[in-house]
Amino acid sequence: MQKIVPFLWFNNNGEEAINFYSGIFKEAVTVSINRYGAGGPMPAGTMMSATFTLFGQEFYALNGGPHFQFSPAVSFFVKCADQSEVDYYWECLTNGGVAQPCGWLKDKYGLSWQVIPTRLGELLSDPDAGRAQRTMAAMMRMQKIDISALEAAADGQ
Repeated sequence: MQKIVPFLWFNNNGEEAINFYSGIFKEAVTVSINRYGAGGPMPAGTMMSATFTLFGQEFYALNGGPHFQFSPAVSFFVKCADQSEVDYYWECLTNGGVAQPCGWLKDKYGLSWQVIPTRLGELLSDPDAGRAQRTMAAMMRMQKIDISALEAAADGQ
């Protein structure tokens, strides 16, 4: 049993968001959906809450109305093995969303994500401080992370 579960508050489009994420993350499962009945704050049949998983990570979603919104202060970090993974997740998650600096983006539901290749961490922790600094400077000029550009910058090119 997962002890800590991210709780995502949506206005009224939580089921649409779950379907969107399930289409992107291939290992996605909708575990359960509870729906509003008659007399609820939303039309009967509208998703009230749901539990779903992405790569085994459990999430809880609620259609709770317009009272709260997502903030970039909390984001989901997608670890990518290579540039093709970065490109895939970046393209999917920015569809209808907004690209932001340094590998961050806000999806069309307002949820913030970081699409980051593991190579970035390796370059930023290089024992050669100059390589790490050049990597950081290059990353600061990017939106979507470009691994080959980071490596070229680390090498002083």
